[in-house]
Amino acid sequence: MTPDGSTGTFLALSPELRQAVRRVAGTDHLLVAMDFDGTMAPIVAHADDARPLPRAAAAFAGLAALPRTTTALISGRALASLRAVASPPVESLLIGSHGAEAWPGPGSTGLTLDVQQKELLAEVRAILAEIVANAPGTMLEDKPAGVVLHTRQAADDVAADAVAAARSLLQDRKGVFLKDGKRVLETSVVNASKGEGVTFLRQVTGATAVLFAGDDTTDEDALARLEPGDVGVKVGLDFTQAQYRVEAPVHVAELLEALLQERSLAVAEEDPQEAQG
Repeated sequence: MTPDGSTGTFLALSPELRQAVRRVAGTDHLLVAMDFDGTMAPIVAHADDARPLPRAAAAFAGLAALPRTTTALISGRALASLRAVASPPVESLLIGSHGAEAWPGPGSTGLTLDVQQKELLAEVRAILAEIVANAPGTMLEDKPAGVVLHTRQAADDVAADAVAAARSLLQDRKGVFLKDGKRVLETSVVNASKGEGVTFLRQVTGATAVLFAGDDTTDEDALARLEPGDVGVKVGLDFTQAQYRVEAPVHVAELLEALLQERSLAVAEEDPQEAQG
């Protein structure tokens, strides 16, 4: 894999995707919602080292500054981690922990667990910690509403055994929700999804169309919530229900640049004075 996150055999934006970008750019209020890891940023060995590709970050910031255009990140990361690695524009809205955390703008409150949820979360962490202690290369990541079992640095057989053990101990436990990701098993004591995040952002922004791009299996929840007139983009070669596909984060940057160009033109044509700020 190259530093930009591609395999070297590029799948650039198809003519059909470019046409869809032009179409969605003309909507009244556009919501540009992006996954982060594997989409805005290449996947890296250590989560804290992830950063958005400069071209993607610049185009995303340009879209955030346009009239009647809302940008948002929808991530499995906790909000604190997402802010630290993504450095999103101040105007951008944030969904973290697969929808369990939401920041829809200034004045919004953080996630609060009740006593039972806190106790259950502690039990889940203790179970996973014991598994990790016996599975070299695995590690845990704490989130406000859950714990993530990471297996990226473990041998394949060790990773499979660790995930199987975690599932066997947690899948039938009331109040615990599991999600599979790329070399991770997400656990949470709050039932949420990126799909619910997309729906929530559409409602709070009044968006008339959404463009969403994501690479992971958990992003399929968001793609499933898109409506006629929206644009869904799969990043990577895995199975998807998205209408369109690009290969890697470098092409997400190209997608965002194309969208910025088309949206800027559409806004200027509708109201030149508004487009100038």
